[in-house]
Amino acid sequence: MTPVDAAPPDNRKWRAFAAIGVAFVTNVLAMSMVFVALPSIADDFGITLRAVAWVVIAQSLTISSLMLPMGRVADMVGRRRMHLLGLTLFGVGALAVALAPTFELLIAARVLMAIGNAMGQSVGTAMVVAVFPQHERGKAIGSQTTAVAIGGASGPIFGGLILQVLPWEAMFLLLLIPITIALVAGYRILDEELVGSTPVGSRPPFDWAGAGLSAVMVVALVLTVNNPLAVAWTSPVIIGGAAAVVLLFVAWSRWELRTPDPMLELGLFRDRVFSFAVGARLAGFMGSTVVFFLAPIFLISLRGMSAAGAAGVLFLNSAGMGVAAQFSGRLSDRFGSRGLSLAGFSLLAAMGLWLSTMGRTTPLTVVMPVIFATGLSLGTWNVPNNSTIMGSVSASRHGVVGALTNLIRNIGNVVGQAMVSAVVVGVMVSRGFDIPLSEIADSVPAGEAFVAGWQWSFRFVALLGVLGIALTAAGGQRARTPSEFESAPAASATAR
Repeated sequence: MTPVDAAPPDNRKWRAFAAIGVAFVTNVLAMSMVFVALPSIADDFGITLRAVAWVVIAQSLTISSLMLPMGRVADMVGRRRMHLLGLTLFGVGALAVALAPTFELLIAARVLMAIGNAMGQSVGTAMVVAVFPQHERGKAIGSQTTAVAIGGASGPIFGGLILQVLPWEAMFLLLLIPITIALVAGYRILDEELVGSTPVGSRPPFDWAGAGLSAVMVVALVLTVNNPLAVAWTSPVIIGGAAAVVLLFVAWSRWELRTPDPMLELGLFRDRVFSFAVGARLAGFMGSTVVFFLAPIFLISLRGMSAAGAAGVLFLNSAGMGVAAQFSGRLSDRFGSRGLSLAGFSLLAAMGLWLSTMGRTTPLTVVMPVIFATGLSLGTWNVPNNSTIMGSVSASRHGVVGALTNLIRNIGNVVGQAMVSAVVVGVMVSRGFDIPLSEIADSVPAGEAFVAGWQWSFRFVALLGVLGIALTAAGGQRARTPSEFESAPAASATAR
């Protein structure tokens, strides 16, 4: 295999990134565009909006549960192979969604799409890091983050434009164009050595038990926190789900510590840099997702903006993320990751406090720069944080650890959204307003109750930003070399 710090020629490096980047943009675009199609899908199949939400929930559960096992499989069987197979399943699933005659078959097709998406996400970070030299890791992850930002920002716009003139099925059929481009480019440009795959002779057996336990644990966590049935948080369903998550986590951890070839080497968390960076990442995404979740309600339901106008304001968040990802990646390569991570989390805390002062009458000229700045904060801390995590492990573990960083992002988003949803609803109910959020514009007192919940939510975001600062500062910036890491499993095995 190519040495860690060796690099392909510059033109080949960027050609490889382009092939991977098209897949990034397409995967994220497909995830974000579907939200605008939910009302049309519900109308076509004659189902409720609550039922059609399973179009999104099925995707989230599948991706979250499979991402970590797929990352480990990719480390064993080859990242290019996993990437191409994922794109193929993703495309077949998109076609099946467009042609599904029943809602049940549509959900099955969405699961197939999500399996392909999980396979792509599980290897994406590892492949990008592999095609760039070690001293350009920040540039690599920054470019990846920019591609993700483009996909996230383009999804609602793409979906909205398509729905103006064509049925919702056309969205999924048109996805086949970039999927095919990504598949052909990946097949022609990428090879296993270039993307850092492990040689065949050194591949260990797969940890089926660890993969199964982790998948069930993540599904239980996402379902419990997401609460798709909208039951009371003190109900036996939620309490039982939380208990199941704890028991599954204990069982999974014990298994991973005892098996000779674990899916995820838990000895990684003995490294202070790695473990504190993972904790900071979870806190950061729990805070950063709040803008994506609450801002549409604030702009549309409270202030009466059109969906298109709100989408334009929210585009600023993705734009800020993409811009910051570029400079933070390059600067972290030159000056280290810790300072930039601290700056990003500081900006997150400051924007959380600023957003907590806003209300119904806050001018858009104030709201828009702050939305942009929250995107800047995400791009500023995310890239160096991810670079720190990836730089703390050997290249042979980049697949599963890259998948772990994406899983932490998904879990952070789910948990953050669930927590602020509980905050907003709790504040409104405490003031006597248990009404749909779409009706808050019709009642001044209800609007004031929502604003109070909004303000408490962003105070919580500010605290998460402070937590990110504390964890980043406490973790330091020492990263083990690959040779140091490779000796860790033997040491941890001896300790066991």
